[in-house]
Amino acid sequence: MTKKFGSYFLSMALLMLSMQACSQGSGTGAIKADNDRWQQAIEYKMEIDMDVKTNRYQGVQNVKYTNNSPDALDKVFYHLYFNAFQPGSMMDVRSRTIADPDRRVRDRIFNLKEDEIGYQKIKSLKLNGKPVKYEVVGTVLEVHLDQPIASGSTVNFDMEFEAQVPLQIRRTGRDNAEGVRYSMAQWFPKMAEYDYQGWHADEYIGREFYGVWGSFDVKIKIDKDYLIGGTGYLQNPLEIGHGYENEGETVNQKIEDGKLTWHFFAPDVHDFVWAADPEYVHKKLTMKNGMVLHFIHKEGQNEENWDKVMPQTEMLFEYASANFGQYPYKQFSVIQGGDGGMEYPMSTLITGSRGSLIGVTIHEAMHDWYHGILGSNEALHPWMDEGFASYASTRISNHINRVTKGESEPAVTLENLGNNSGQRSYIGLSKSGREEPLSTHSDHFNLNGAYSSSAYGKGAAWMSQMGYVIGEENLNKALLAYFEDWKFKHPNPNDLIRSFEKVAGLELDWYNEYFVYTTKTIDYGVKEVSGEGNKTNVTLEKVGMMPMPMDVVVTYKDGSKEVHYMALRMMRGEKPAETKDKRIVHPDWAWVNPTYDFTIDRPMSDIASIEIDPSGRMADVERGNNKWEVNSLKTNK
Repeated sequence: MTKKFGSYFLSMALLMLSMQACSQGSGTGAIKADNDRWQQAIEYKMEIDMDVKTNRYQGVQNVKYTNNSPDALDKVFYHLYFNAFQPGSMMDVRSRTIADPDRRVRDRIFNLKEDEIGYQKIKSLKLNGKPVKYEVVGTVLEVHLDQPIASGSTVNFDMEFEAQVPLQIRRTGRDNAEGVRYSMAQWFPKMAEYDYQGWHADEYIGREFYGVWGSFDVKIKIDKDYLIGGTGYLQNPLEIGHGYENEGETVNQKIEDGKLTWHFFAPDVHDFVWAADPEYVHKKLTMKNGMVLHFIHKEGQNEENWDKVMPQTEMLFEYASANFGQYPYKQFSVIQGGDGGMEYPMSTLITGSRGSLIGVTIHEAMHDWYHGILGSNEALHPWMDEGFASYASTRISNHINRVTKGESEPAVTLENLGNNSGQRSYIGLSKSGREEPLSTHSDHFNLNGAYSSSAYGKGAAWMSQMGYVIGEENLNKALLAYFEDWKFKHPNPNDLIRSFEKVAGLELDWYNEYFVYTTKTIDYGVKEVSGEGNKTNVTLEKVGMMPMPMDVVVTYKDGSKEVHYMALRMMRGEKPAETKDKRIVHPDWAWVNPTYDFTIDRPMSDIASIEIDPSGRMADVERGNNKWEVNSLKTNK
């Protein structure tokens, strides 16, 4: 019985949840007795008043929380991310004790002064008007309820809080290396996610994020000279100006005590980011479909590249919507800020003094698909976000480069099918001895480098290699089907593989069993080639422990080619032919067999080479044994 590790228990849990579900509606989905999972729903209303001299702000928050789960909740949790930027925090200790600390962090948190640390302090918290008990534990607020939140009910939490913006170290903070005053990520007390696996009240160690979909109604009061960009649609552009007004409209700024109050609204998102600076300039580009792209950066910094990235970003969104799923929002903002590149709903923060801005913009924008809209648990399954965004970035970058150069799409050949996105990073990791299973929680990798090569590299290889397994045409269809099947539903690895199975008509659970839950590697070789009259006998060898289907391309001396294809028996089918080259489908390979023999119906003297996967999409860790050539005078044993 070949089922992925833990899938039995997951299936049983999902079955039990499905049996308990009813037809109660919610903001982003409904509780149904079918394959759709319930989703919690949330509505934030927040107002803050920022003091740009002290870098502190006072805030009030109302949360309307709907419990669509089948469970009564006797506690809730909030993330207080700013608390990580204090000496002795878990992020600080982790950075000072891990063998390869993030160069941006190292011991910087440990050395912060009192007016440089970050904090979020809760002044009061009420549930439906009554005070509740709570305790701050590091970066998590633990709230214990006298009256549980019943399944299907909606409650209101009211909070007063105050915060100090930390000196910019990692993702969030003030006064970054490029002089941006405020990069306001993870700036508010954020309700933790509760899903079919329970609460996800992870401490902030420095990795990824997971949240509840809902709406954000946010008012930010700040010095009138500051320009803000971020998540959400500005509701009062004619009271603000700063480039948010349409051409010809009259702006009447409502200044109170030297400040403007910016009012944003964002629907169907699980986070809210903003950035502010008095030297920001704001440019807009309206796409043909009416979507508005905002570009916000420090005046006089890298102006030429900021101008170049504008039309390229339009190409990015056109291609991504056509190939990965229709983008559902009406705007996206590219904002100078942060410490590199970081994804947030409807926006990204990037450092702006780069030689080129399009690469980081593509990657961070694609997170809006996988982190923002599909919303996988990025902390638990970072490869489903970082890896897929990296894979998509390769495709989009290639597309933009071709369009910019006036080149057409390349012809489909055996050598240029798909791409091998992420493989070099992954294979280097697999040979290093430091690899951990792709299923490892993002915060629990032994090394930062191992996390990066896994989440980004092996995650991208998961997708590019899937094109090899099911065929590029099926892969393209499956990417769109996956998006439609699971947008706003927090898919897990099993949901992902099922979407691909349904499109390809193949059994693919084995793929995750090996590539996600183990560190077993792929290594196939051409073991032996011998002539026998007008026929040629070939023996393939499975050297690595992970089984894969085989595309074996025979190139003849006259230049013609043919593909010899062997599916895995446990796939229960074959992928379609991918090129117009002659294809011969051989009997399936049973994965327990270490070798596979087949015959070519032409003499050995006609053959120039025999190669396993010339497309390079299979993440074979040792490609030196993949090819036999007649001029080598050996069998590549």
